[in-house]
Amino acid sequence: MENVRITDLFDLKHTIAADYLSSFEYPWEALKGISELIISIGSKLDPDEYDNPSENVWIHKTAKVFPSAYIGAPCIIGANTEVRHCAFIRGSALVGENCVVGNSAELKNVIIFDNVQTPHYNYVGDSILGYKSHMGAGSITSNVKSDKTNVVIKSAEENIETGIKKIGAMLGDYVEVGCNSVLNPGTIIGRNSNIYPTSCVRGVVPAESIYKTGGVIVKKK
Repeated sequence: MENVRITDLFDLKHTIAADYLSSFEYPWEALKGISELIISIGSKLDPDEYDNPSENVWIHKTAKVFPSAYIGAPCIIGANTEVRHCAFIRGSALVGENCVVGNSAELKNVIIFDNVQTPHYNYVGDSILGYKSHMGAGSITSNVKSDKTNVVIKSAEENIETGIKKIGAMLGDYVEVGCNSVLNPGTIIGRNSNIYPTSCVRGVVPAESIYKTGGVIVKKK
């Protein structure tokens, strides 16, 4: 299936999870081992650069974490990242450099590349967000199907059975998600694509596309 491989979606130069991700073909295959990855990376981080305020939590000394934010283990917060008021990082969150985890945003079992923004009222779970991707206010990744069956990655050409119950969304580099959009379980959005506000997205959105009202997908000009 085109547009859904790790090499299709991400420039791995923009995450400290590069070696880990390069060992998989598809991004959802990496979800299971995120906790172990964070602990492995964190244990090797330079204590002159990273604080270790609690077990298996590492926060770069240049990061800004507001007092009302909750950061659960395991977690890494990269350089110059902001974790704003009432952010809820439940754990298993690898957050890159120059990111924004905004007010009332919730992260769980995610890899967040550098320069990613989840700035207002977002839920991101069991997902990977590529370099400079942006979640508009109120947009969320839905990570469990209503019937609780395993997630299937669907495109016009074929379906891939993942064998996994919880998969949110995989956002390629430079993806823009409009406000109050819902990315249904197993949504894959290719590089440089835009999602219209209030969209309900499922399946594969090709790179360099615009996802419009009613699920119409057009190529960018």
